[in-house]
Amino acid sequence: MAAPVSTKAAWKLQEITAHSSNVSSLVLGKSSGRLLATGGDDCRVNIWSVNKPNCIMSLTGHTSPIESLQININEELIVAGSQSGSIRVWDLEAAKILRTLFGHKANICSLDFHPFGSFVASGSLDTNIKLWDVRRKGCVFRYKGHTQAVRCLRFSPDGKWLASAADDHTVKLWDLAAGKMMFEFTGHAGPVNVVEFHPNEYLLASGSSDRTVRFWDLEKFQVVSCIEEEATPVRCVLFNPDGCCLYSGFQDSLRVYGWEPERCFDVVLLNWGKVADLSICNNQLIGVSFAQSTVSSFVVDLSRVTKSGSVPHGLIRDDKPLVQPTPTGSSLRRIYDRPSTSCSKPQSRVKHNSESERRSPSSEDDRDEKESKAEIQNPEDYKEIFQPKNAISRTPPRNNEPFPAPPEDEPVTAKEAVKPNQAVEVQTPLPKQELPDQIQRPPIASSTPVTRAELSVIPAARNEPIGLKATDFLPAVKNQSQTELVDEEAMSQIRKGHETMCVVLTSRHKNLDTVRAVWSTGDIKNSVDSAVAINDLSVVVDLLNIVNQKASLWKLDLCTVVLPQIEKLLQSKYESYVQTGCTSLKLILQRFLPLITDMLAAPPSVGVDITREERLHKCKLCYKQLKNISNIVKNKSGLSGRHGSAFRELHLLMAVLE
Repeated sequence: MAAPVSTKAAWKLQEITAHSSNVSSLVLGKSSGRLLATGGDDCRVNIWSVNKPNCIMSLTGHTSPIESLQININEELIVAGSQSGSIRVWDLEAAKILRTLFGHKANICSLDFHPFGSFVASGSLDTNIKLWDVRRKGCVFRYKGHTQAVRCLRFSPDGKWLASAADDHTVKLWDLAAGKMMFEFTGHAGPVNVVEFHPNEYLLASGSSDRTVRFWDLEKFQVVSCIEEEATPVRCVLFNPDGCCLYSGFQDSLRVYGWEPERCFDVVLLNWGKVADLSICNNQLIGVSFAQSTVSSFVVDLSRVTKSGSVPHGLIRDDKPLVQPTPTGSSLRRIYDRPSTSCSKPQSRVKHNSESERRSPSSEDDRDEKESKAEIQNPEDYKEIFQPKNAISRTPPRNNEPFPAPPEDEPVTAKEAVKPNQAVEVQTPLPKQELPDQIQRPPIASSTPVTRAELSVIPAARNEPIGLKATDFLPAVKNQSQTELVDEEAMSQIRKGHETMCVVLTSRHKNLDTVRAVWSTGDIKNSVDSAVAINDLSVVVDLLNIVNQKASLWKLDLCTVVLPQIEKLLQSKYESYVQTGCTSLKLILQRFLPLITDMLAAPPSVGVDITREERLHKCKLCYKQLKNISNIVKNKSGLSGRHGSAFRELHLLMAVLE
């Protein structure tokens, strides 16, 4: 009889409560794949070891929520950027603050460490990219070119280039030595969320909210291939260490891509949600995701995933013949020239900025750094991971074995095992009841008090209905010994309110049918008018979610109808309504605010121009409505978390109205 074989290609490894408030940022150490850093709205950075329940270290000092994190290649340093625009660098081995950097005017959206020198790159909501010298505590250079928030930064493997991805739908490549942009890659139809260099070849991959992954040739400066999926936006990408394929993380799956020709080798179904980062260790891919205050880690067994071969999981282009993939180890492109030692100093090739961009150490900075602390929560794990410093192999724990797969319900033989190129859905075992003291939350320092307020906004993603309990639907048990209910009694209680809910849903369905009938005529303006006339915000939200996907549908007369509805959505208690309102308002500001301000500032025309007069009337109406909305945006820009981040971005866009 053959030995039992695990059929699980992927599984959920762990779920922890990472912060006392919402988690806002995650990052994995790329060297060991076992080091995890989390940033939260509680202004703390917590350090964890994957698959261990207790926090190792808690880093304090930031006074606003953490927006971005990055760990250097040796896993010795960590950098964190906040919503206020400040950046802090900690030494994990010494457990102390190393540097505090100021210069950005808005949220820090992205960070990356230089692979060799002591440099950090930061991208912000203020559209600027800054290169910092961690040792000298100063800004070396500022790169300007993006028009919206910079969402991802990556240094090239040889440390000579910097790639940036932004909400303006572009990817830019910067030459660090020359201090200027080399090329701008255009083609994405939505915000670009992530960018990644190939480990060997002159190749760049980018993932976007338009649900596409694009591969760019860095010698010819042209697109190599574009893969589009009918899935959710691309959240993260990672090349296999040998460069044979690209792993792409979507909300519900992990997809394995090749690019010459473009194809999908394999799909692993994973309901990991907001997957934030990927790392590879021991032929296992580790993925981490977050939801509210919890962080979940997942494992994909790469030995059960198809990474190459002549029989891909699915071809992307049917009109092109399948070409045999390039064998691993051979290259069609130029290879990166890496320095012979890690002591190479790229700062001699970096163009320095003016003195106004540099910050010399001051007493204020020193005092700020003294207030930043690294609280060691778990001394045993800290000593195991960070001490003593070993030049050969330091960060990974001594027992750096692959994570074991969960036990099978029924053992299967090797013949019954699933084929590697099949799409396998993750089977998450039922969570076991844990004792209250098994997961210890990091203590809150007295210098950062947290006030618990009533729930003012109903989150879009939640595990249970707000304000509902299962006991509300069951009759009270008069006799405590009588714990079992008759089926008829239980069903009658559950059916209470069912007819009312059916009436509500039927009414909404009829309203949507009415709007759809008008939409089918091709008149977008009338369809929006009909949705507004129904006087049901849920119908307006459904319609705006469609219109927001195609910016070309927006016209000036449409704005006059939608803006009053956006004002209502921004004040809604439902987070999904607020998110839709913010997205619509951002599109209007980007497309029409320059036109509105120019029309109002222009001198009156000579003679009669009916078209211009109508346009001027619409601009005046939109300007008045935007002024009303700007007060709401300004008041809500002080909120914490992603909610506040969206309002702060809108506040910056609406600055010309003040």
